[in-house]
This record gives sequence, C-alpha cells and structure tokens, in this order.
Amino acid sequence: MGASLVRLHFHDCFVNGCDGSILLDDNATFTGEKSAGPNANSARGFELQGPTWTVMLGRRDSPTASLSAANNNIPSPSSTLSTLISSFQGHGLSTKDLVALSGAHTIGQSRCAFFRTRIYNETNINAAFATSVKANCPSAGGDNNLSPLDVVTPTTFDNQYYANLKIQKGLLHSDQQLLNGGSTDSQVTAYSTNQNSFFRDFAAAMVKMGNISPLTGTSGQIRKNCRKSN
Repeated sequence: MGASLVRLHFHDCFVNGCDGSILLDDNATFTGEKSAGPNANSARGFELQGPTWTVMLGRRDSPTASLSAANNNIPSPSSTLSTLISSFQGHGLSTKDLVALSGAHTIGQSRCAFFRTRIYNETNINAAFATSVKANCPSAGGDNNLSPLDVVTPTTFDNQYYANLKIQKGLLHSDQQLLNGGSTDSQVTAYSTNQNSFFRDFAAAMVKMGNISPLTGTSGQIRKNCRKSN
C-alpha cells in the first residue's frame, strides 16, 4: 500500500496542483479523476487513513476534479525522456527531481496494458526478463494482470530500481528511458551505487512536488468527507 500512496500523491499533484482532487467521487457537476486512463483499475488507497509524510500546514482541498486534466497531465508509461523532462519542468520540477521521483518504482506493480508494447516490441530490454514477464502478460488480453516494477526487491524501498535499469530490466518504457544513452544516465548510475544519495534526493523531491499549486487561505475548502466536496 505504500507504493499506492506515493502514486496517489504524484497523480494528485500533477493535475492542477496538490489539492486532493483525485480523492473525489464523480457527481452531477463533474466527472472525477478516478476513471482517468492513468488511474482506472490501478490507483488505490482512497479509503486508507494512516501514516503520512510531513507537509507544510494550511493546505486546503479542491471542491472539484478534472477527468481531462488527469488524462492529459500525468506522463504516460510510453513517454520518451524528452516528454518526461518537459512534463516535470512544466510542474516546476527539475530533471534531477524526475530521476529521483521515478525511484518510487522500486516498489509497487503495473498493469500489463502499460508495459505490453515494451516487452513484445522493444529491443533495449533484457531478453530473459522480457520472457519472464510475458508469462503473466499475454500479447492480447490480461490487461489488468500485474507485474512488479522492481522484480528483484518488489516490496523493499531501496535503490534496486536503478540497478535494474543498468541491465535493461526497466518494466515500463518510461523507466528505461532514464538509462538509454541520454542526459539522465549518469544520475541513474550514481543512484544505483549510492542509496543514501537517492534517499536524500527522493525526500527533497517529494516535498518539492507537494508544493505544486496548493490551495491556501480562503481558496478551496476543508472537506468533511475526503470523497465528496462539501
């Protein structure tokens, strides 16, 4: 569930800022973000009340949500490196933040629909790894079958994600883009051998992402029920 909560935070902040809009159910006024392509059948943790990380005080909740913004603002698993960099820069996050935050994929799982094209059609992938993943992700059907984003330590938050990229075991196309002869190769390599550096940069980037256009003062509202606007 830890991976799901990190993902919820990311998918909320990249859609009109960190305002809790992803938690809202559909109503007569708007269609919310839960059914958007990046969230449908994969976003979890809506009902969980529990541990949180430290954020600045004074945050308020959005009274509405946007299906179209969720579909358009969250980077696709098929994104190129340049698209990822542009998307993060558009939210005030640097390329360094992009690589650090991508390390959240050291835990959690992904749907077959999001990585099928990579394991069947791409060449910059470890052949044995691709074969093993195909066992649970057929070329047709099984869209909701899950595979771990980090096949080595799938339930441990560590720097193994980056070590996997060095041997072309990135599950998503967007993962392997971080180590594919581009500008982020050196940072991935550094994190693969220095877990403390990754942890430090990840924590800083999470706080930075949490400061994307928050609602403060009299903007927004304080919801009585996380799933409904007041």
